[in-house]
Amino acid sequence: MSAVLAPRASVAPFVDLEFLQDPYPAYRELREAGPIHWSEEFFGGAWLLTRHADVEAALRDPRLSARRTGGWVMRAAEPDGRAELTPMQRLFTRCLPFLDAPDHTRLRKVLQPAFRPDRIQALKPVTQALIDELLDEAGPHFDFMDKLARPLPARVIAKLMDVDASVYGDFTAWSEDIAAFLGSVNPTQAEVRAAQRSVVALAGYFERELLPRRRREPGDDLLSGLLAAQADGSVEDGAELLAQCAMLLFAGYETTRHLLGNAVHALLTEREQWERLRAEPELLPNAVRELLRHDTPVQWSGRRAMADFTLCGQRVRRGDLVLALIGSANRDPARHEFPEQLDVARANPGALAFGTGPHVCLGASLTQLETQTVLATLLRRRPELDLAGIAIRTQSPLYRGFMRLPVAG
Repeated sequence: MSAVLAPRASVAPFVDLEFLQDPYPAYRELREAGPIHWSEEFFGGAWLLTRHADVEAALRDPRLSARRTGGWVMRAAEPDGRAELTPMQRLFTRCLPFLDAPDHTRLRKVLQPAFRPDRIQALKPVTQALIDELLDEAGPHFDFMDKLARPLPARVIAKLMDVDASVYGDFTAWSEDIAAFLGSVNPTQAEVRAAQRSVVALAGYFERELLPRRRREPGDDLLSGLLAAQADGSVEDGAELLAQCAMLLFAGYETTRHLLGNAVHALLTEREQWERLRAEPELLPNAVRELLRHDTPVQWSGRRAMADFTLCGQRVRRGDLVLALIGSANRDPARHEFPEQLDVARANPGALAFGTGPHVCLGASLTQLETQTVLATLLRRRPELDLAGIAIRTQSPLYRGFMRLPVAG
């Protein structure tokens, strides 16, 4: 048990409706109270880091391990249900985000070529065509999440991985079950079982259908690259191969859909920012970085302490969970002047939304490309777009976004 000297943070704000609507006032209180807080209830106990400098340092700290899934997955199991969760645990433990060097370095080297700038830019015409098609079908009054934010990233990452269009519905349902589990402070048994079923179903889809087809007919896609790496020993067959496939599909969808919803909602709420982008579309790349900072789609990243050491003046014990609150760091006034304001022309937004250090998000450039292209298209084709009904936020403290976002114009 850790010696707790830091201020204690109640878990209640992280799950109540007021926090889920707007977590940033709670983050401000935590930052002002101190750089580190201990919460007994948060995943059974965790240190919470609140300030930009400390969050950035933690994400680069070799004393903090990304290998954190063991107790986290099995903690959710019923007393006699650990065997049932073993397949999910086996896959999670081999996912790139939950690995340290040298395994993380090895797998990242295999996956990196698929996300080279030239490969991402080559997807721009496909992305633009998909956006135009979806917007044509949407009509003048539509739910932005349903008609664009969900289908677009699913179809783009599917294109990158050569996934059949026929499984989009299954794939998005699987992803949302997994996200509900990952994003819960204390998952319910229903969330655990749904995530288990969906993780296994997603991995099974690759194992039974996509990978055999790519072995027979290799191409210039991400799956073919993974299979070539598996053949030369750079990727282990079985759980490790399947884990990368499932992780890439899930991550490519989940973060992007939330960023798209947050971005459109923020710009239509702060109308002068929307109008500025209409007048100065060259600001779009910077605007996307500012939107990532202003309303971060992934609110924290977790690490496990590999040894006893002092962190922000507190004694952290080996095995302790440390949560780097990215959403709080991105609103830190020590890093950003007037951090609560959305400013599409902000100099050097410098968001930590995609992490930093060895685990910085592989797909960051793809997510930014999709968001920039969506906004450019809306500004050009639907310049009078506006909010047109009650927007409904997700109920996850980790994945911040929208379930429903009605717009018209």
